[in-house]
Amino acid sequence: MLFICYPKCSTCKKAKKWLDEHNIEYTERHIVEANPTYEELREWCNKSGFAIKKFFNTSGVLYKEMGLKDKLPTMNEEEQLKLLSTNGMLVKRPLLIDGAKVLVGFKEKEWEKI
Repeated sequence: MLFICYPKCSTCKKAKKWLDEHNIEYTERHIVEANPTYEELREWCNKSGFAIKKFFNTSGVLYKEMGLKDKLPTMNEEEQLKLLSTNGMLVKRPLLIDGAKVLVGFKEKEWEKI
């Protein structure tokens, strides 16, 4: 499993603690130091079945500074994926990827199902 997180993020800390408590093995990846690529994001969006908007960190400072709430609706899927791949702080975290399964954000009940 690939666990993509921002170590200072409180939600990421909770998710990591949950993984450790459930003895789930994972490879940790720092979302800023190793930002998801365009290809990865496209693959994860397709596998997850989620709309691209779900992959944006809508509560993040950068999202707000860039005015993305108003800009995203005018952008096509490719433009949104390219934008997401430019900065890890735009991506909602944590991400948990395991084969065909992709989880975005940490909701304990969803993670327990998977």
